[in-house]
Amino acid sequence: MTSILSSSPSTFLPSFTSHSYLHPKPLFHSHHHHLNLTTQQHFTPLRVNSTLSMDKEIPQSQRPLTFLKQSESDSSSTIRARFEKMIRETQDSVCNAIESTDGGAKFKEDVWSRPGGGGGISRVLQNGAVWEKAGVNVSVVYGLMPPDAYRAANPSSSSSSPPSPVPFFAAGISSVLHPKNPFAPTMHFNYRYFETDAPKDAPGAPRQWWFGGGTDLTPAYIFEEDVKHFHQTQKSACDKFDPSFYPRFKKWCDDYFYIKHRDERRGLGGIFFDDLNDYDQELLLSFSTECANSVIPAYIPIIEKRKDLPFTDEHKAWQQLRRGRYVEFNLVHYFTKIS
Repeated sequence: MTSILSSSPSTFLPSFTSHSYLHPKPLFHSHHHHLNLTTQQHFTPLRVNSTLSMDKEIPQSQRPLTFLKQSESDSSSTIRARFEKMIRETQDSVCNAIESTDGGAKFKEDVWSRPGGGGGISRVLQNGAVWEKAGVNVSVVYGLMPPDAYRAANPSSSSSSPPSPVPFFAAGISSVLHPKNPFAPTMHFNYRYFETDAPKDAPGAPRQWWFGGGTDLTPAYIFEEDVKHFHQTQKSACDKFDPSFYPRFKKWCDDYFYIKHRDERRGLGGIFFDDLNDYDQELLLSFSTECANSVIPAYIPIIEKRKDLPFTDEHKAWQQLRRGRYVEFNLVHYFTKIS
């Protein structure tokens, strides 16, 4: 067994605080009762989803070529159109890879529209040979954002809440992938783009935009070679654009997925960024695209290596406890944000 605990920022592993990590021991030793939980992630890429989701989703019989307005769909060169194209192609490629790895199970697809503008495609695969549950969802929504939602979506704004609703556009892809085998890690990724226009009563004010997203790995059991492969793939994607991206976004991921009351992180990190608009818009679109394209090569080789390893009921119970921690982080993070 090899110790993979490291506090060096130059290594791929996060700097853990009060725990010992040995290969292939379970991640985060605990004496708590095993939790028989299987998380069901809500795949909405918007931080303002609690306000915008008041519009009832309307089921559709088939997916449209685009969820953009007709006036915008005529131009494929806009950031909005190219980002939608990217997330829908990513959804297709990831779902194809998941189905191919499983060898039998297929995704169930639901297409929906939003009365206020836009819609999305939700895909879920469950109870397969390899996958316990996998969800890959995209949404492209737009309309008018209430002032309170604007403030929540743009906390860095120096102005007070705008006096009237603000036109907005938001698009994203979000996914959580849960394998059956306890030795195969869970992975989460999401990439999103957000715009707000000037309030209706303030014509001429500049449009604001930003990108966000990330990809992170949550194993129940650690294999050092898997962690290195995953992080090296993230680093390679980042280094194509800026050598500062990987260390910056890796630390951001380590800090973000931290369960404070347990003094532990949700998993073994990856990359994470939000409210990113301090670079050229074209560069950040290309960067988000590269990160999304790195999902399959970062993750599927690990699954292929671990999906058929023999395991016991004890291994499965530990996996379920770690899934419980996954749910716990999401709940604590959500209620912290709205409190």
